[in-house]
Amino acid sequence: MRIVVCDDEPLARERLVRIVKESGHQVVAQATTGTEAIIAVKTEQPDIILLDIRMPEMDGVRCAQELARLEHPPAIIFVTAYDHYAIAALKANAIGCLLKPANKDELIEALDKAKNLNAAQLNEIRKLEDPTARPVREHIAARTHRGVELIKIKDIYYFTADQKYVKVRHKGGIVLIDETLKELEQEFEDRLFRVHRNAIINLSYLDYLETLDAGQYQIRFKGIDETLAVSRRHLPALRDKIQSM
Repeated sequence: MRIVVCDDEPLARERLVRIVKESGHQVVAQATTGTEAIIAVKTEQPDIILLDIRMPEMDGVRCAQELARLEHPPAIIFVTAYDHYAIAALKANAIGCLLKPANKDELIEALDKAKNLNAAQLNEIRKLEDPTARPVREHIAARTHRGVELIKIKDIYYFTADQKYVKVRHKGGIVLIDETLKELEQEFEDRLFRVHRNAIINLSYLDYLETLDAGQYQIRFKGIDETLAVSRRHLPALRDKIQSM
C-alpha cells in the first residue's frame, strides 16, 4: 500500500517510515505538519496516512477532518504519545490509534486492518495502485520561502531544465521543483509537449510558432511576452501537433 507518514518529531517519523518499509509497504511522502500532510495526500493519493495528533500549525484531528472532505480520502491511523486522544481519533473516523513509541506488531496489525475495508473502498484503492488508472495530478508541489505551494497544472506556461532543478513558469511567477522533465512529459503527455531538450510547454498556452533568422524557430505564448527556442530535432513533431490542434 501507498502510505504518507506525518509527524513533527524526526525520530518518531523515521521509526514509522522504517516499520512501514520493513512491512513491505511504500512510503510515498513524509510531512511534519497537518498542512503538509494535506498537500502530500492531494499530490500522492495514498491509501493510508499515519498521522501524529499534536503538531504545529494544524493538529492531526483538524487535518483528519479536512482529509475527510476529499473525494477519495486515505484511511487514517493516528500515532500519538497521549492516550486521551483516542476518543478524538475515533470521532475523526480513524481506523486506529497507536501510542508512541509505535509498537511494530501493533502498527503492522493496524496496516493489515486497513486492507480489510469494504469492497467499494478496496476498488478505489486498486485504481490508485494501478498507474494506468490513477487520476493525473492537477497540481505541482514546490517548496518556496512561503512553505510548500501547490501550482495548478492549468496555470503553468512551461517547464525548463535549470541545472539540477526544473523551473516552472506559471501565472504567479517562477518556482523550482526537483522533478525531471522526462517524468513530467510522461505523466502529462496529453497537456505538455517537448519543444527542446531542456523545455516542455503547456499546449493550452501555445499561441504560434515564430520563424527567426538562419532557420531558427521559437514559441510564442498566450498571455506572456516570453519566448522559448524550438530545437530542430523537435520541430517536425511540433508542426504536426499544431496542425492537429
